[in-house]
Amino acid sequence: MTDIARERRPSRGRRRGRSGDALAAAQMYYMQDRTMEAIASDLGVSRSSVSRLLAYARDTGIVDIRITPVAGGSALERQIRDRYLVAAHVVPMPSTVSEVDRLERVAMTAARLVPQFVDSHMTVGVAWGSTLSALSRHLPSKELHNVTVVQLNGAGNMQTTGIEYASEILQRFGEAFGARVQQFPVPAFFDDPATRAAMWRERSIRRVLGIQARMDLAVFGVGSPAADVPSRVYAGGYLEREDFRSLAEDKAIGDVATVFYRADGTWRDIRVNARATGPDLERFRRVPRRVCVAAGVHKSASLRSAMLAGLVTDVVVDEALARDLVSD
Repeated sequence: MTDIARERRPSRGRRRGRSGDALAAAQMYYMQDRTMEAIASDLGVSRSSVSRLLAYARDTGIVDIRITPVAGGSALERQIRDRYLVAAHVVPMPSTVSEVDRLERVAMTAARLVPQFVDSHMTVGVAWGSTLSALSRHLPSKELHNVTVVQLNGAGNMQTTGIEYASEILQRFGEAFGARVQQFPVPAFFDDPATRAAMWRERSIRRVLGIQARMDLAVFGVGSPAADVPSRVYAGGYLEREDFRSLAEDKAIGDVATVFYRADGTWRDIRVNARATGPDLERFRRVPRRVCVAAGVHKSASLRSAMLAGLVTDVVVDEALARDLVSD
């Protein structure tokens, strides 16, 4: 063995630790185009160990992989951008993929994208739901400081406070960005609009509303009361039969963070909204970046209306949903 080879191969006594080895492996693999076998030889580990180190580098944010579309993105992404004036990120996948796998693949892509939008000194608003829960499980770590993650809407109902479910999502976001986490401990819907009005005057609640008002980024999904595959808010005991009747009469087509809107983007006179704890959509439109994540063609009508209403700046969708959005 040459002196150079001996110098490159770390002895067992002076290993750099997992993060150091992951960084070294990532630099050799992504920047020097070394093979896994060559890296394994240099680090004195097995090829499978190198594979695990590279995965660790991606998961912890040592490696930030970005795919830059050629010539302005795919045709579907360009069509969505031109029609809805939003930045689209289409996740390719075969039509035979199950709905569960479809959501998981979209969530994984969104989890890689969202950290690119988060920087130090930012406030990030996060909704709850199946889509955000899946996304939060795949978030890589990004070393930042002075970041606040705030819950966008209450999660309680007659069966549960919703605190455990929502806090799990928020905690994952907080851990990913080293952020302070601010929960919103109110129900998803109050029984009486007057109760909400009274709560909104409480100083503790006004403090959370103030944090929401300073959001730099919002991450959310969309729901639809008429979808074949219902969102958590529709299947989790948050709405009574009378609420569904009221939403149908008011022609609600979807919701963002439990605030409902129609196909034309109007929302103020939808009666259920007077009891909802999600953000005022007029104020929500002023959040600089609003990232919506959706999977499945059953979200098409709701997502289309949300984009036309100006609630979305960036969207992550699967290929089938993207095609439905641009079909005439």
